[in-house]
Amino acid sequence: MKKVLFSVALLMVSYMTFAQVKAVKEAKSLADSKKFSQAENLINQALANDETKNQANTWNVAGYIQKKISEEENTKAYLKQAFDTTKMYNSIYKMFEYFTKCDELEQIPDAKGKVKIKFRKPNSEIMKIERPNLINGGVYYFNENKNPEAYKFFSMYIDSAKSPILESENLMATDTFLNMIAYYATLAAIKMAQNNQNNPEAQKANYQQALKYSQLAAEDKENGKFGLEFEATAYKTLGDTVSWLNTLKKGVEKFPDHSFFFGHLVDYYSNTGKYSEALDFANNMIAKNGETPFYLYVKGYLYQNMKDYDKAIEAYKKTIETDPNYAEAYSNLGLSYCQQGLEYAEKATSDLNDPKYQEEQIKIKQFYENAKPYYEKARQLKPDNKELWINGLYTIYYKLNMGKEFEEIEKLMNN
Repeated sequence: MKKVLFSVALLMVSYMTFAQVKAVKEAKSLADSKKFSQAENLINQALANDETKNQANTWNVAGYIQKKISEEENTKAYLKQAFDTTKMYNSIYKMFEYFTKCDELEQIPDAKGKVKIKFRKPNSEIMKIERPNLINGGVYYFNENKNPEAYKFFSMYIDSAKSPILESENLMATDTFLNMIAYYATLAAIKMAQNNQNNPEAQKANYQQALKYSQLAAEDKENGKFGLEFEATAYKTLGDTVSWLNTLKKGVEKFPDHSFFFGHLVDYYSNTGKYSEALDFANNMIAKNGETPFYLYVKGYLYQNMKDYDKAIEAYKKTIETDPNYAEAYSNLGLSYCQQGLEYAEKATSDLNDPKYQEEQIKIKQFYENAKPYYEKARQLKPDNKELWINGLYTIYYKLNMGKEFEEIEKLMNN
């Protein structure tokens, strides 16, 4: 009795396997007849069934069906008929998924230890032709502000360049679009992170996604500096201070004209009291790149934080010599004089009968006189950026007893 039951079980398994293999064939036939919904329904069952889900042909047919769907929508577009944009692009994406899986399964040795590659060549030719449509799909979703979908398409474009199915193309070395697409993938991930500010876990995952392609993005000729900036932002948000600092240092070396890296690095040194290290770094950058306004400004900023106001003033004056429109340098120059005035006033006598009183008051007044034209210049250059000049001018006009000017600034502060 047991033998009979066992035989029946074998027959059942054989029948089920045959049925699924037949379903795969039928799915392909339905796709050829443009009965795509039925074809997808059948092949999806086969992809989930234990008898066929590990067969390369199942995934090959699944990719074939998606290829036919894409072709149908593309033909409609060519004939200026109504077509489904998302269906067209999504079918391309799925085709890449299915053909890649098909290739993975083909590389698994059979029971005799042999590897039979049947589908790689025709599928790789199709993928090579259709691969630019992954960019088009990514751009489509990116412009629709659908960043998760855009990232998915850009990611598939990049990852397919490293896929064994396309290894003969040597795309990592020859594809001139890779770095640019890596930049947009990174940007899409950063946008997702910004949209997930109320979801820390999701945001963390988004920053990890950004890091996946940020190094490739950093090599993009046009936007590489921003790709590396995104990498620094991701590391900082993830709490990886060591990698954040290393990225900033790399950015300073690779993009010396992009102030983001140097500025954040100097802020770090300043906030941690490592002024000597920051000055060494600034002097090193000046030695390599010349006395550019930004580096000179940073030197002034560092000296100012060290309360070495004479050297700060010297650096700021050099800054505005190289760039007469550097409003921030004018503002900090004025502030340096005011700070000197405050320090001097703290040490000066407050005794009206002291013979030095008048002399010291004149010197204090002179510090504010010195500061006045620089704050006024900052206002002239950036009238809308009140933070650069309004508090400084308020103090100066008050100290110098300039009633009319003081009243005007006071009104501005109250508005």
